[in-house]
Amino acid sequence: MQEIPTNGYQNEEVTPNPIVLFDGVCNFCSSVVRFAILRDPDGIFRFASLQSDAGQLFLKKFGLSTDDFDSFVLIEGHRFSLRSTAVLRLCKMLNGFWPIVYLMIIVPAPIRDFIYDLVAQNRYRWFGKKEECFIPSADVRNRFL
Repeated sequence: MQEIPTNGYQNEEVTPNPIVLFDGVCNFCSSVVRFAILRDPDGIFRFASLQSDAGQLFLKKFGLSTDDFDSFVLIEGHRFSLRSTAVLRLCKMLNGFWPIVYLMIIVPAPIRDFIYDLVAQNRYRWFGKKEECFIPSADVRNRFL
């Protein structure tokens, strides 16, 4: 997990909820978001597509690429995780047996990220792509930034 630059301000606004940034036009990524919502009955997670205004602001704030949508980003306070680490940290916070998946964190990041990158590079071909970003249903819309 990496520390988010605070530009010297100790009291810089931090969201109290973990934020998931995802590729909004990717069918697989949108499915992962729906999967997380179903396993987050307390509604702790907030979501934004990487392409959205909110997603772009977060990416800029943290010094991340604003035009590379292959990454899954999990923001927790002043810290963020990318790619496989972000997915595993998300699983750790879900209800059910999903926190057990976090044990995969013992696999070295280069190996985990190799598999992550393989899926990320082929996600449109394997799962399809939408013309527009994922639009949440009315009952969870307030969890999207």
